[in-house]
Amino acid sequence: MAADPNKEIQDFILQEWRRTVPEEVTVAAKEIAAQFNGAVSGVLFYGSCLRTGEIEEKILDFYVIVDSYSKAYSKRWLAVANQILPPNVFYHETQVNGITVRSKYAVLSRPDLAFRVRPECLNVSVWARFCQPCLLLLPKNDETKLSIASDIGQAVKTMLGNYLDLVPGAKESRDLWVGAFEQTYSAELRSERKGKGLEIYLLDQDRYDALTALVEEVLEVIPDPMPPLKQPPRTERLVPRLRWWARRWNGKAVSFLRLVKASVTFDGGIDYLAWKIKRHSGVEVEITDRMRRRPVLSGIRMFWGLKRKGAFK
Repeated sequence: MAADPNKEIQDFILQEWRRTVPEEVTVAAKEIAAQFNGAVSGVLFYGSCLRTGEIEEKILDFYVIVDSYSKAYSKRWLAVANQILPPNVFYHETQVNGITVRSKYAVLSRPDLAFRVRPECLNVSVWARFCQPCLLLLPKNDETKLSIASDIGQAVKTMLGNYLDLVPGAKESRDLWVGAFEQTYSAELRSERKGKGLEIYLLDQDRYDALTALVEEVLEVIPDPMPPLKQPPRTERLVPRLRWWARRWNGKAVSFLRLVKASVTFDGGIDYLAWKIKRHSGVEVEITDRMRRRPVLSGIRMFWGLKRKGAFK
């Protein structure tokens, strides 16, 4: 019986999740999960700290996956805000083994996660993030663990599938992933320097190459023995370009609105944004006490000023 490539992708993700994490990460995840009234399905750890293993003087990145927003929050307005414009983003700080462990965590419901990794989801932020390495911590049970692994596998298929719609001739793993990362970075307000897509691919090249083979089997991508004699009709090329154009407009608008919302929910959010922008783009941002007292208005003004300086794509 032939192997099911979809099941192989899920198994690949589950195997990745067997990796151990430092105690500081586990403690932070448990403390964060404890705030959501027993409604946590699991906590996804991702980002630069996972890739590099560095924790001290860094900020851990988590996505808290909850059963529902109404169960997770004691304050109704937070549940409504999370439903209207997911995710909500918060800050957490704790002491572990004499180290100050800082975390940024976003909250997303199981239904929202399942939808936002699908190819029909216009916004790129979730499927572009979770096609990259992540670890599931504190899963509620084995059934939930398998279901979330399937969602993460779908994010990988969506990432490559959407890029192949745009560039059907991109068959090599490196070209696929680097091109897909660059497209998704351009569909958000990002402060990363040019070449970030290649950097991410090279950090886990073997992983991405292994996943490429599985995804191409699912999508029934057949290597071309030779270049096509003629280009596909213009209409066939136009539709994917329009989709990516719509993703860019959607992504930048939604990213901006999320930044404004995070300035309310994220303690010290405006300071964090300034630090993040300087770290990735080199653009210095001076935060005043007046800006901290009016984070929403200050965040909007800061955004337009930084946009002119080239801090965002």
